[in-house]
Amino acid sequence: MLTSRLTSFSRTARLAAALALAAVLAGCGYNDFQRLDEQTKSAWSEVLNQYQRRADLIPNIVATVKGEANFEQETLTKVVEARAKATSIQVTPETLNNPEAFQKFQAAQGELSSALSRLLVVSENYPNLKANQGFQDLRVQLEGTENRITVARNRYIQAVQQYNVLARSFPSNLTAMVFGYQAKPNFSVANEAQISAPPAVSFEKPASK
Repeated sequence: MLTSRLTSFSRTARLAAALALAAVLAGCGYNDFQRLDEQTKSAWSEVLNQYQRRADLIPNIVATVKGEANFEQETLTKVVEARAKATSIQVTPETLNNPEAFQKFQAAQGELSSALSRLLVVSENYPNLKANQGFQDLRVQLEGTENRITVARNRYIQAVQQYNVLARSFPSNLTAMVFGYQAKPNFSVANEAQISAPPAVSFEKPASK
């Protein structure tokens, strides 16, 4: 009888302790860390999906442009090389918590954006490309993808900002220290301004020199 009562008391004490711990963790932002961490992962997955969508378009764009006689080989080469560099970077869950790896990844994507912008600008000097419906369709798809990248990046930026505010605010910063929740790297302001805009395309003839 006494043993049964002691066992029952022990279970009640463990339950009370567990509930108390849960209340403390919830009050210190533990559950918010879990929610925001999943939110950043989801937003990041969408960024990667859109970058992959762009990478998948590039071979068809390059193949179409190659059909244009005397097209600037240097421009094509830079696009091909930039795509190869961007797609060669292995992105893992740890990338989100590694500022150096994150910077390397976004720098490679920025180079690819610049190379594609240059290709579209140069293509305006070739009337046959401008009249090529296949190329124009690919251009429209690329512009749409760049817009999706911008939206996905902005959502990721907002998600990371929310997470980082929680990680640096009191008292949730104490929970962050206990469980090792560090602030996540984000797209820099300068980089965002540079590569978030879709490639500019103009059908106006360049001014004669």
